[in-house]
Amino acid sequence: MTTLVHGADTLTRDALTVLQPGFVGTTAPDWLLRRIGEGLSSVGLFGRNIVSPEQLAALTAQLRAERDDVLVAIDEEGGDVTRLEVKQGSSFPGNYALGSVDDVELTRAVARELGRRLARCGVDLNWAPSADVNSNAENPVIGVRSFGPDPDLVARHTVAYVDGLQGVGVAACTKHFPGHGDTNVDSHDALPRIDVDLATLHARELVPFRAAIAAGTKAVMSAHILLSALDPHRPATLSPQILTGLLRQELGFEGLIVTDGMEMQAVAATYGIERGSVLAIAAGADAICVGGGLCDEDTVLQLRDALVNAVRTGELPEERLADAAARVRALASWTQAHRARGAESVPGAAVQEGTAPGADIGLVAARRALKVTRGDRPYTPMSSAPYVASFTPVANFAVGDETPWGVAAELDRLLPGTETGSYADSSVDAVLAAAGERRIVAVVRDVHRHPWMGEALDGLVAARPDTVVVEMGLNEAEPRGALHIATHGAARVCGRAAAEAVVGTCA
Repeated sequence: MTTLVHGADTLTRDALTVLQPGFVGTTAPDWLLRRIGEGLSSVGLFGRNIVSPEQLAALTAQLRAERDDVLVAIDEEGGDVTRLEVKQGSSFPGNYALGSVDDVELTRAVARELGRRLARCGVDLNWAPSADVNSNAENPVIGVRSFGPDPDLVARHTVAYVDGLQGVGVAACTKHFPGHGDTNVDSHDALPRIDVDLATLHARELVPFRAAIAAGTKAVMSAHILLSALDPHRPATLSPQILTGLLRQELGFEGLIVTDGMEMQAVAATYGIERGSVLAIAAGADAICVGGGLCDEDTVLQLRDALVNAVRTGELPEERLADAAARVRALASWTQAHRARGAESVPGAAVQEGTAPGADIGLVAARRALKVTRGDRPYTPMSSAPYVASFTPVANFAVGDETPWGVAAELDRLLPGTETGSYADSSVDAVLAAAGERRIVAVVRDVHRHPWMGEALDGLVAARPDTVVVEMGLNEAEPRGALHIATHGAARVCGRAAAEAVVGTCA
C-alpha cells in the first residue's frame, strides 16, 4: 500500500481530494494509483471501465490497495443510463417506469437490489437518482430519467430510491440541483436557461430535493443550468447564491455537493474546466466531477494546480477548499464503515449478478410498468418470427450509443428467426420491402419529439393494420397500431416485458 508522503503539502492534498476524475481502461493506470497515494480521494467509473462484475470487483480492490478509504463513484441510474451493463442493457427499469407504477416499495426494492450489486463490486457512491421534475416533454436529456412531471410523485420516489441505495451502504447523489426538468437544451452541448419565478421553482423543481435532503441523501449533484430568478449571471454549479445560499443555508443540506461533469459545454465552453472548477468550489461545491470525456492525468494535474494557484492568489479561500476536502473525507469514512459492516455480515460473498434476494425485481418492475393499448380490431398474438423496424433517434450524451435498446433480441429469444432493421427517416416502403410477409413490430423512442417517426408509424399502420408499435421513451403521443405497448423506458428488461406482450405471454 502506498502511504502519504510525510509532511506532504496540505494544500495540494486538499486540491486532489476534491477531484472525482475518470480514466481509461479496465485496470487502474499507474498514474491514477500514484495520485491516490498522494491524496486523491475519489475515482469515477464509466462504461469503458467495466466488462463484468468480477472484473469490476478486481478493479475496485486494486484502487483500495492504494488507499482503503477511496470513494469509488459511478453513474448508474438503471434504465437507459447504465454503466454496469453498458454492453447488454440494464436489468432494471429506469425512473419513468418506476414512476408510472407509482409503488414506492417497488422503487425502494429496485434501488436496494441495484445498490447490492454496486456494493458487491466495491462501488460506494452512485451519481443517482435523478430528482428532476420532467415538466417539459420536449426535454432532450432528462425524459425517462425522471420519475415524471408531478413534483410530489418525483419526491416520494426520490426518497424511496435514496433509502434503497443507502440502506445497503451505497451513498446516493441526488441530481441535478436545482432541477433540470424544464429545459429544452442538453447541458452537455450548451447552457440551458430556465426563466420561471421563485414561486414556481419552490413549488416544482425544489420539492424533490427538499424531500431527499430530509431523507438524508449523502450527496447532491449540481446542474449546469441558468436559473435567472436565482442567479442571472452564472449557472447553478458556479453560483454562490444557489449552492451556498439556497442549498446549504436555506435547505439546510450538510452533505457532499458534487458538480456535474465539468467538461460539459454548458460550463467548459464559457469558463473552461480550470476556471470553472475554481468557481465551483468557491461557490460551495465540494467535489469536481470530470472524466466522462477528459480522463487523463493531465486533466487531474491541471485542475489540482488551478485550485492551488487560486488559493495562493486569494481567489479561493483556503478555508473553503479545506472544508470541501473535509466533506469528501467524511463521506469516504461513512462508506468505509458500511463496507466493513457488509464484509463482516457476508463473509466471502460472491460477486455475481442474480445471487441476492430479489434479483428478478427489475423484470418484475418492468412488467408492471407496461401500458398496453389494443386497437379497434382484435389482436392476435404473434406466433412466428416478425420483422422489427427500429426508428432510431440520436442518443443523448448521458445515455450514449453503446447500450443496446429495443425488442428485437428479446423477440428473437421467444420467436427464433426474428429479423430487424434500423431506420432514421420516415421511409415506409423500405420497411415494407424488408418485412415481406412477416408481421411488423415498429419500435420508437419519444415519437412526440420526432415528427418523422409519427409519419412512419402512420404509413405503416395504414399499409399493415396488424403492425405492433412499441414506444420506449416518453409516452406522450396517441397510441397507434393493432397493439400499442408503452414500456416507459428502453432498459433491456423493458424490451423483454414488451416482447412478452407481443407474443401474448403477459397480460
